[in-house]
Amino acid sequence: MNAAATMMDVRGLTRRFGTLTAVDHVTFTVARGELFGLVGPDGAGKTTTLRMLAGVLRPDEGDAVMDGVSVVERPETVKHSLAYMSQRFGLYADLTVMENLQFYADLYRVPRAERATRMERLFRFSNLAPFKDRLAGKLSGGMRQKLGLSCALIHQPDILLLDEPTFGVDPISRRDLWLIVHEMVAQGVTVVVSTAYMDEAERFDRLALLHHGRVLAIDAPESLQRAAGGDLLALRAEPVRRAREVAQGLPGVRRVAVFGDTLHLTVDAAERGPAIESALRSAGLSVEGARPIEPSMEDVFIDRIAGAGAP
Repeated sequence: MNAAATMMDVRGLTRRFGTLTAVDHVTFTVARGELFGLVGPDGAGKTTTLRMLAGVLRPDEGDAVMDGVSVVERPETVKHSLAYMSQRFGLYADLTVMENLQFYADLYRVPRAERATRMERLFRFSNLAPFKDRLAGKLSGGMRQKLGLSCALIHQPDILLLDEPTFGVDPISRRDLWLIVHEMVAQGVTVVVSTAYMDEAERFDRLALLHHGRVLAIDAPESLQRAAGGDLLALRAEPVRRAREVAQGLPGVRRVAVFGDTLHLTVDAAERGPAIESALRSAGLSVEGARPIEPSMEDVFIDRIAGAGAP
């Protein structure tokens, strides 16, 4: 990625809290107008990374250059070109939707001549116009998230940092939030989103898989899925925990993961399915037919943890 196309250049970003290394030499680049994901479970270092990128938390080591500006050297300057929506974005419950937007317009010094046009555009994105006179404290969780995102966008930032924006949000509001994000990207905004939801990972142009503060892999979702080692089989077996124990000891089975009442088995050849079924039945387990499947991002994550020897 050449320098002209790079909006964010993150180099060895590290942050410690006492003896805990929350972010461990994280390195990646993000192109202008790219939708980039930080994907991993709780404790992976996603929030700490975003806080450092936003200039609100100083790294212990490393740096992030945001649109040509160093977070370490000029953290206040970095904030001018970006919007950061944290997990607890600062909405004012005793102000209405419109009053919150006006407050953030004042905070970001949006010219008054431009406010009506920007408000109209944000209401169109968020579908919040019918609720503009409702107190923010009376909004549903999904509507509060959409209002928070609208407030973050009021000054038309070049970079948008979103920390788990769909956490605890109903499916319809989640869809609406992603529509807003994709429209921002279509307009040239560079967006970095953290999420613990593996089913959201396929929405990104590229993503970094994080685990215990370290990067396990960086690539486009489809490339990560293609690179997953071995063939993948799914089969239903009862009791599933016992089935996993038996399957892990069978020839040709590399890894076994439990997904509800289903096992996902990484094998050296999909043709092993009938032999695996037979072995599980011989162990006294109830088994439904094994079938080849494409790896999900959760499968990819599990594969990468195993490959890295991560705990």
